[in-house]
Amino acid sequence: MIPFLALMRKDLKLFLLDRRAVLMTVVAPIAIASFFGYIFGGGAGNSQPSPISVFVTDQDGSAFSRGIVDRLKADTSLDVKDATAESSRDAVRQGKATAALVIPKNFSVSAGAAFLFGGAKPEISILFDPSRSLEMRILEGVMTGAVMETAGKQMMSGAGAPRGGLAPPFRISSEAVTSGVGVKYNGYAHSFGGMGIQFLLMVGVEVGVAMLLLRQRGVWKRMRAAPLSRGLLLGSRVASSAVTSMATLIILFTFARVVFGVRIQGSMLGFVGVCAAFSLMTAAFGLLIATFGRTAEATRGLAILVTLLMVMLGGAWVPTFVFPKWLRTITVVFPTRWAMDGLDAVTWRGLGFSAVALQISLLFGCAVVFGALAAMRFRWEAD
Repeated sequence: MIPFLALMRKDLKLFLLDRRAVLMTVVAPIAIASFFGYIFGGGAGNSQPSPISVFVTDQDGSAFSRGIVDRLKADTSLDVKDATAESSRDAVRQGKATAALVIPKNFSVSAGAAFLFGGAKPEISILFDPSRSLEMRILEGVMTGAVMETAGKQMMSGAGAPRGGLAPPFRISSEAVTSGVGVKYNGYAHSFGGMGIQFLLMVGVEVGVAMLLLRQRGVWKRMRAAPLSRGLLLGSRVASSAVTSMATLIILFTFARVVFGVRIQGSMLGFVGVCAAFSLMTAAFGLLIATFGRTAEATRGLAILVTLLMVMLGGAWVPTFVFPKWLRTITVVFPTRWAMDGLDAVTWRGLGFSAVALQISLLFGCAVVFGALAAMRFRWEAD
């Protein structure tokens, strides 16, 4: 028993001496559990869900329709903004809004006729993001409540509002908005994009760790003796890693296409551009990792923690629309968010190259910055 306890004590001491390993073991699960608990309403400051972004177009302009819009704006579950019908459709199509409501002309008159005489009910159009159909159902209920409450208030005040039975004096016409006819939402597109991004970042981590191992073994020192420049040696490593990552993404989406029907419904050039830019970024990320650690073991733990945070905040695990508004604002600085938005745009959203040009540029720019920093910091010999 004594030798057993001695060996166990030795292992525990070695573990505790490795501060980065302790950090990874304790901090990572705390960070991930806290993140998901906060996002899904754990009761520690996030009891209110993220408001649903809604654009409203009031083409009627009557006291009745203005009352409906005012009630929608007063609902804390909604983030309501006034907009034109055309700009609303475009915002929903690009994922900048969950839904858009269009109250048609003569809505109050037609609704009154439906109340009094049982005539045809006017339609309120809801244009919605097909990836957020659950929120659309909630919006339909809120919209119905706003109409009925406004009608009841005006009936009590004798303002000449629609009168009659309790049945809603209108209908809701909903439309899932994408880039065109035949473009449909496929949830597997987002999940495959998210998992592809996560595992390519892990590949980048392993590339950095492998470079540290080569340095510890003196391989880089021997290669430096050859008539090869620093840029050539490091650049070749980045290029090979980028090609591997690009091929991985292509294989993932090919499988998703064959098995789950995921299609590149937008720009194929945009899809290739996003994949190439992110692959190059992950390769440069791996190179940068190799410059921050002295040993492979210590670097791996810290790099995985950083990677998990990037994946979480980039929307690879859960869509960013479930995040609080303040957190959604912060996530726009993460390369993983750019990649996810780009892949969503060219797959199920069916958008063109112009919709992902910014994301591609940002990812390429990030790759250049990471690569330049790594080249300046890289040490040929282990300490």
